[in-house]
Amino acid sequence: MENRKRLPHWLKMQRASGENYSRVKNLTNHFGLHTICSSGNCPNIGECWNAGTATFMILGDICTRACRFCATKTGKPLPPDPEEPAKLAAAVKILNLNHCVITSVDRDDLPDSGAAHWAEVIKEIKKINPGITIEALIPDFDGKKENIGMVIGAAPAIISHNLETVRRLTPVIRTKAKYERSLSVIEMIASSGIPAKSGIMLGLGETEDEVIETMDDLRSAGCRILTLGQYLKPAEGYTEPAEYIRPEKFEEYKIIGLRKGYDFVESSPLVRSSYHAEIHAGIK
Repeated sequence: MENRKRLPHWLKMQRASGENYSRVKNLTNHFGLHTICSSGNCPNIGECWNAGTATFMILGDICTRACRFCATKTGKPLPPDPEEPAKLAAAVKILNLNHCVITSVDRDDLPDSGAAHWAEVIKEIKKINPGITIEALIPDFDGKKENIGMVIGAAPAIISHNLETVRRLTPVIRTKAKYERSLSVIEMIASSGIPAKSGIMLGLGETEDEVIETMDDLRSAGCRILTLGQYLKPAEGYTEPAEYIRPEKFEEYKIIGLRKGYDFVESSPLVRSSYHAEIHAGIK
């Protein structure tokens, strides 16, 4: 993470330590699991892990894409671990979670982009943890309906796919992903009846008009839950923030989003995709 002394006071983060933090860390290490919290250098890792929760990342920790905002390793991934569904289901049970969030690296190397593995993970977690709700934060699966359909068929409570930024900046900070393709993924999710969720980062040089346009595009695609947070450079060599958006502006965007018909809008500097995810799971 970049030098925090240079950040505005409203971006103060909780220290990554404590009994629960160590418990989550030891558990993920024991089962050989990955989290986007650590792989992506999330600023909220201290807060979330101290609360006894984490966003699990399946299909390994090596992504086939190299987006300019994400610290996840890029390269040639290992084959999917056939034991991962059982391991993750066991970890969720030990943590006694009522709700869990799962994400993954992009697996463009696999014929189905990892969709069948995704479905197996969701089904196994629900089997071992009856009554649990799951949010699946999915990649774009190249926009292929059959692959997205596998995740839909596993019936998580919410399916999320992040648009990440405004249309103009998409080619700058995302690699293979495309703005319109991501909107089509949201449309597929929404048409299934499962609540669709998405998120964008602010502070990359977007204008207010572009943020509003993106809100409208997502809402038109059927998105019901929106998260907006401040982009922070995860490490040296990544895109520099163009600005740090003040909390008052995030609150303004929240009000605008709710007026546009979103069920939930989580909007503040340190908001990330899984922020208040357990609350979002309650919508119908």
